[in-house]
Amino acid sequence: MVKIASIGYGYWGPNVARNIYNNKKFDFYAICDKKHDRLEKAKQVYANAVKYLTDYDEIISNPDVDAVALAVETSAHYELAKKALLKGKHIYVEKPFTDNVAHAEELRKLADERHLKIHVDHIMVYHPAIRKIKEIIDSGEFGDIIYFDCSRLNLGNVKNDVSSMWDLSVHDLSIIDYLTNGPKVEYVRAVGQKSYSQKESIAFLSIKFDKFLANIRANWISPIKERKLIIAGTKKMIVYDDVEVLNKLIVYDKGFDVISTEYDDYVVKSRIGDAVIPKFVGGADALYNSLEHFRECIVNDTESISNANAAIRVIKILEMADKQLEANVKETHAIG
Repeated sequence: MVKIASIGYGYWGPNVARNIYNNKKFDFYAICDKKHDRLEKAKQVYANAVKYLTDYDEIISNPDVDAVALAVETSAHYELAKKALLKGKHIYVEKPFTDNVAHAEELRKLADERHLKIHVDHIMVYHPAIRKIKEIIDSGEFGDIIYFDCSRLNLGNVKNDVSSMWDLSVHDLSIIDYLTNGPKVEYVRAVGQKSYSQKESIAFLSIKFDKFLANIRANWISPIKERKLIIAGTKKMIVYDDVEVLNKLIVYDKGFDVISTEYDDYVVKSRIGDAVIPKFVGGADALYNSLEHFRECIVNDTESISNANAAIRVIKILEMADKQLEANVKETHAIG
């Protein structure tokens, strides 16, 4: 049984702790947080089921602890993950993995040298609907992917340690990476604005991959909540709406048929077929699935789907986008 401790009991930590506790294949050792009031809240839920600690070193110095789950601010990921790896612990880390590529690559090297697992919680990769989309695409019935159109909008939860792009678009980037098996990036374009935050609270990201396009919107200042993914293929099209209660996933038999003429011209004719709502296995939520996958990787000595390599591919795109945003600011100042 994997003995694990949960680090951080702030915004997302309670969800991580709950799903570890609900998985009886874990030996839930402790919840750690620097703030005593947060630990008091945790005690009201778990009573004497786990230990409550303020000292992180007390956890990673314990030879009986196999793994730690980090649910802290992004800026703390690198330091805490490095300490855990150096003490021989497998690590589960909230997204984004780190706030820069160099730190992510260093952590990957440490894990490889010590034969330890890094699992980054690209949570949507473990959602049953995204797994179903992967199945449809891999079957060949979808055809070649033409583009992704992704939007994550809401009002609130404005952060200062990361931009809306690093907080929200990371989900869509991880989905695209998973569905297309780590595609090659040709270039990135980004625009953003800092409103009510030290980082961009609104961001528009366009990416040219080697075989398709992606348009991604992230916004903390929207009157509506939207979590929508549109994927267009040469044979079919998919709409996934995470906010929708009943029909979250719809596959449309829509597209174009290309007809060649005797003059070597092409006639493009639209095709409108049926819309199908595919069935997929629900059950446990995506976070539970993610943590269970992490446990299985430790037990079976296999690589996580959302390992350091997948996380680094995503962070590289975010860094490219940040450079674009910085260039935009310099260009604006030059024009002014």
